Amino acid sequence: MSSSAEKGEGGPFRLIVLASGNGSNLQAIIDDLHGRDGIEVVGVGSDKPDAFALERAQSAGIPTEVFPIEDHPNRSARDDAMADWTKGLEADLIVLAGYMALLTPGFIERFRNRVINVHPSLLPSFPGLDAIGQAIDAGVRVTGVTVHFVDEGTDTGPVILQRPVEVAPGMGRDELEEAIHAVEHALLPEAIGMIATGRVRIADEDPNRVIIDQ
Repeated sequence: MSSSAEKGEGGPFRLIVLASGNGSNLQAIIDDLHGRDGIEVVGVGSDKPDAFALERAQSAGIPTEVFPIEDHPNRSARDDAMADWTKGLEADLIVLAGYMALLTPGFIERFRNRVINVHPSLLPSFPGLDAIGQAIDAGVRVTGVTVHFVDEGTDTGPVILQRPVEVAPGMGRDELEEAIHAVEHALLPEAIGMIATGRVRIADEDPNRVIIDQ
């Protein structure tokens, strides 16, 4: 089974980015990929009306949409609305860049193998919230960043790329966060570029394994 996220004949590779906060990973995508090599960010969505990511998108001329949970009867209804918006923009890939709401199974099923996330650890270590805090509490000497496909679990989808980050003795949380964010800002655009050029696919014999074609 191959990932269906691949640029169509003659058209751009269309990204939607979902973000809940500052949007520094969105900014890295805009700076490194948007409008280059046939890749376009065609929409930025958020569950938070005050997310600074929305201002970043608007500054780049990218359409935005907000999906606050209080505007919908429940999470499923909110995600159905967000999925309809995504489909309307003909997105090839949905990128979670600091999107802090769990996507419902219905959304995942509609865009199977077309949703990716960046997570601040070397999964399967430290899934879920506050992965950086988890790493500090565990006293590890190496953590890192993972870009992975999103499935119905919490940070359990097939891994696309990983990169380690050393936790030096005496390193504080702020310093570690800065180091991890720097890696995220490089690794996420790299993974998107690989997917856009058709180099990433799910192994036929193992749906949990990603194959990277050179």
